[in-house]
Amino acid sequence: MDALMNVVQSILDMGPSVMLPIIIFIVGLVFRVKPAKAVTAGITVGIGMIGINLVINLLTTSVGPAAQAMVERFGLNLTIIDAGWPAVAGATWAQPIAGLMIPIILVVNLIMLAFNWTKTLNIDIWNYWHVASVSATVYILTNNLFFGVIAGIIFTVFVQIMADLTAPAVQEYYGLEGVALSTGSTAGYAVLGIPIGWVISRIPGISKLDVNPETIQKRFGIFGEPMIMGIIIGAALAALGGYDISGILQMGMTMGGVMFLMPRMVKVLMEGLIPIQEGAQKLLQDRYGDREIFLGMDAALATGSPAALSTGLLMVPITLFLAVILPGNRVLPFGDLATIPFFVGMIVPSRKGNILHSVLTCTVVMVFALWMATDYAPVLTEMAQGVVAFPEGAAQITNFDTGGNFLKWIFLKVGQLIGGGI
Repeated sequence: MDALMNVVQSILDMGPSVMLPIIIFIVGLVFRVKPAKAVTAGITVGIGMIGINLVINLLTTSVGPAAQAMVERFGLNLTIIDAGWPAVAGATWAQPIAGLMIPIILVVNLIMLAFNWTKTLNIDIWNYWHVASVSATVYILTNNLFFGVIAGIIFTVFVQIMADLTAPAVQEYYGLEGVALSTGSTAGYAVLGIPIGWVISRIPGISKLDVNPETIQKRFGIFGEPMIMGIIIGAALAALGGYDISGILQMGMTMGGVMFLMPRMVKVLMEGLIPIQEGAQKLLQDRYGDREIFLGMDAALATGSPAALSTGLLMVPITLFLAVILPGNRVLPFGDLATIPFFVGMIVPSRKGNILHSVLTCTVVMVFALWMATDYAPVLTEMAQGVVAFPEGAAQITNFDTGGNFLKWIFLKVGQLIGGGI
């Protein structure tokens, strides 16, 4: 098991900018893309991922301190700290079952493809940790490797189903032809968010309010431009954090830059995926007629949409406010606040980019996420003991990516039922 974990960790340590080109090249050859074209496609995807990661790092390193400043300014005092997805991912990979799940996830995906039970080939290996976190949760609660593996397999199937079901809306709204979002956190939030959004969009009065980037731009001119929207939202976040005028202007320009750059980085990545998608479709049509195949990718691609980014950024102060007023909540939001744009990746297309409906939907979803993250804290705390450095003053840790994920929370409750757990 240790040897397997070392191999897995070595692969993961290469990072997406190295591994994605290799995977794209191999997948391209499988789909009979010419080697030279497959190499170019892989390198282009890798460059696109480098650009996306640079912009995401700009986003997280700006929003994180602003959120911390809000917490300090408003004197929030809650006993469970949201340590963010990197901490939980690190704790997940430290579990003995995690390395075992990587080949199992891939085999399950390939079997489903072979029997036409899914259209999505999940090449987003880094986000396999979402499945591994479910396996680790059930393993900790039951002390049974078999139950942990079965939980991971079932979660994989759920993620594949969600990727397939949401792919048409994702492709149409984001312009991501042949792509499905296969990130476990995005799928978990969509399970609650899509039906809740459907209900909200039919509430009299609210149903007719269409607030999307296009209508904002049409009504407010330059103030509806995505980069200007980013500047306004960024400045508002900085002001809520008590920044001085210099800090407010810097934060505004940073978020404006994120809004401007992210769609362009996604476009570069998509240029590399197009030859692979075309090769896959041609091969499948030759063999199976009209059968489709989607490439399962990171929900980071959704952040190329101004509506998704705007929704995610607006949810930062809303989530902090909910944490204060919500009865039964003990979670102090922090680490995963900057990750909210990933959570809304499937919700925003279901609302056709309506920012108002998306924010209202996510506000309701976050109420449940806070309760679930509170409930999940003991298991995540045990998982992270001796692996993750706890934030100062934290008795327990949790996060929204796993702890507030409805699909993962279901497995938490099943594991507790079987094992009489924590």
